[in-house]
Amino acid sequence: MVTSKIQLDEIRRASRYPKLQTVLQPAKVGVMVNNLQRAIVLEHLTVDIEADDPNDAFLLAMSLAGNADYLVTGDRRAGLLQRGCIGRTRIVTPTVFCTEVLYY
Repeated sequence: MVTSKIQLDEIRRASRYPKLQTVLQPAKVGVMVNNLQRAIVLEHLTVDIEADDPNDAFLLAMSLAGNADYLVTGDRRAGLLQRGCIGRTRIVTPTVFCTEVLYY
């Protein structure tokens, strides 16, 4: 598992959105962030990758830098899923990831 300081900051920020606060309890988000910090945390990313949504370019950079097998996203609007892959990293939904990896 690979994450980055940018992603951890994004999770903290997004968890404060009013529409997400009804489903994401602050304590559980804190536990998730703490658990993610046990992964490989990339401190410095060079984000010079083009993405349909510039705010998602760091995810593509993180996938390449971490040599990830999968980038898992449920955001169908951002264009990541439509892209399909970057380098060796496949971009998939949580359902596809669970089907291929967890139930294999």
